[in-house]
Amino acid sequence: QVQLVESGGGLVQAGGSLRLSCAASSNIFSTYAMAWIRQAPGKEREFVAGIDWSGGSSVYADFVKGRFTISRDNAKSTLYLQLDGLKPEDTAVYYCAASRYTYHNDLTLYDYWGPGTQVTVLL
Repeated sequence: QVQLVESGGGLVQAGGSLRLSCAASSNIFSTYAMAWIRQAPGKEREFVAGIDWSGGSSVYADFVKGRFTISRDNAKSTLYLQLDGLKPEDTAVYYCAASRYTYHNDLTLYDYWGPGTQVTVLL
């Protein structure tokens, strides 16, 4: 069992930055691939970025390439998402999720999810 808790969300002006963190309870964190997924009001959840168990490989949705950076620190059992160049359309609840199978955008393969952290980008 892996418990995940996100933090670091908040209000920010367009063009600003935030750094999201996801703390994992389990000492087997390093054996899971991880991802960030977001859900905007009235929309379905969408994949943002994923990273393999070692941190050596990552993938991004086209709409965030060059603006967001996913990383992990296995010694601290923590996942990060650096958000730069934020736009109002990035407003959403951001979730971290863990998978034994993938770090790509098949959301059905993620076993554990955090409760989410709200990111609101103002014009």
